[in-house]
Amino acid sequence: MQRSDLKNTKRWVVKIGSALLTNDGQGLNREALASWVAQMVELKKQGIEVVIVSSGSVAEGMKRLGWNTRPKLLNELQAAASVGQMGLIQAYESKFSQYDIHSAQILMTHDDLSNRKRYLNVKNAIETLLEYGVVPIINENDTVVTDEIRFGDNDTLAALTANLISADVLVILTDQKGLYNDNPRENPNAELISEARVSRKDIEAMASPEGGALGKGGMYTKVMAAKRAARSGTATLIASGHATNVLPKLFNGEAEGTLLIPDLEPLTARQQWLAGHLQAKGSLVLDDGAVNVLRSSGKSLLPIGVKSMRGSFLRGEMVVCFDEAGQEVARGLINYSFTEANKIMGHPSQDIESILGFIEDESLIHRDNMVLSE
Repeated sequence: MQRSDLKNTKRWVVKIGSALLTNDGQGLNREALASWVAQMVELKKQGIEVVIVSSGSVAEGMKRLGWNTRPKLLNELQAAASVGQMGLIQAYESKFSQYDIHSAQILMTHDDLSNRKRYLNVKNAIETLLEYGVVPIINENDTVVTDEIRFGDNDTLAALTANLISADVLVILTDQKGLYNDNPRENPNAELISEARVSRKDIEAMASPEGGALGKGGMYTKVMAAKRAARSGTATLIASGHATNVLPKLFNGEAEGTLLIPDLEPLTARQQWLAGHLQAKGSLVLDDGAVNVLRSSGKSLLPIGVKSMRGSFLRGEMVVCFDEAGQEVARGLINYSFTEANKIMGHPSQDIESILGFIEDESLIHRDNMVLSE
């Protein structure tokens, strides 16, 4: 993927962050929103299908409720998000309707993507909307979300949406010009990185781990989002939403922002779904032999290769596998509950039935239900 190839792409996910959409936390910046809508309309005229992942509901809700500071209590955040969603979607709908374009609201939690049936339902719904020329506007369902089922930030949600619909491009609009080799807020000599392969080890170190007062994700979450998006072969552009006509410029291959090029082996659709599970119910520690087998042969994980485990998982739930040094090796859906797995770990598969009185599978995690970590 090169910048000149962006003209040949067909499906974009555009994420717009809180710092861009709000007037220093005092509700929506409707003038800026109108500009981005006009730019996305230009993309649609070029044959691009556009999906929006939008922040801004909590800030808009705060303004409507007369709150000057962001609340910390979950129930108050939920209330602000609920009130603010009305204004956020109303603003998008009114701007797109000026161009005779319909928009649609989609609210999601992590549970919607971790459940295979709901995952496919959401995918089909979005793709059907795109077939009819509708612009889906996606946000986390902050009104009902809890820490256990949240994505954490809209950068992550945007990347998982890109995986979900096999987008060609993920654009993350922010208040920075792109990814720098150092924090530009602290180092005036920091240099903008125009292009980089997503597999580069040093780009994570370059990204600031701290977010702003409104947004929860700093540049680090954007780099990690690019890595997640690369699972489906999606290229990521991190660019300033303040730049004039930034989206058409990106489409035309102009040197705006940072292009993070996907150079990892794309995962299958099922592997993308598995990798998108952000909340695990437990963890397993594997011996060196099991780690080598998983990494080199792509085989299933057998009980004999497990040294210890933690958690409270049921059969079919997500667990993460680590080596003895604490490095993540893989994640997958386990075939036995914690109580059952704890009894058979360290034993050969032929002993499972005699230990448990039954056998569901010879493996703890079948290779078809596992994805190796990067």
